[in-house]
Amino acid sequence: MARSDAAGPATRWRGKAPRKRLPKAERREQLLETAEAIVREEGTEALTLGRLAERAGVSKPIAYGHFETRPGLLIALARQIDDRQAAALLEALKRTRQRLEDVARVVSAAYMHCCATVGPQWHAILAALKGDEQMEAVEQEILDRYTTIYRDALAPFARLPERELHLRCVAIIGAAEALAADMFHGRVDEPAAAKVLESLIVRWLSEGG
Repeated sequence: MARSDAAGPATRWRGKAPRKRLPKAERREQLLETAEAIVREEGTEALTLGRLAERAGVSKPIAYGHFETRPGLLIALARQIDDRQAAALLEALKRTRQRLEDVARVVSAAYMHCCATVGPQWHAILAALKGDEQMEAVEQEILDRYTTIYRDALAPFARLPERELHLRCVAIIGAAEALAADMFHGRVDEPAAAKVLESLIVRWLSEGG
């Protein structure tokens, strides 16, 4: 998950009642930004559709109309956070020199920075939705997305069959998750975790077999 500005635009809605009727897409964005602010500041326990409506300055039926249930809201929030991180990573890759070492450095730094910044909110959402089948499917979808991003970014430097490269990217994401867990528990800092992941990627892709 690459990270953009986690604190960012949610603040512009904080404590403000809407002055005009917003288009549906803009209202949904406002509600999700407000929901993220609630999770960041008060925790997932505080995030209900009623609390969201109150803080966003809308009626409860509007909040329910967009998300239907609290799990639906949390899943939509998880998707939005991840969409933002993936978009930031893809944009960073566009600006990266096409060398294995540079691509490995960018994807590793982005992953760990994401985990260091929005990681606490992400883990809180996962904990709140533990056992939810739809969220489990979303988690797998997100892992598949990052595997594809990594595979496409690293393919120019790999002398490997496509299936082998895909499996190595699955393993790289698994290693990234393990490093992020250690970072989350204070056993390694962000730069060190990123450096280890970078070196793993370079070694695995340089071997070519």
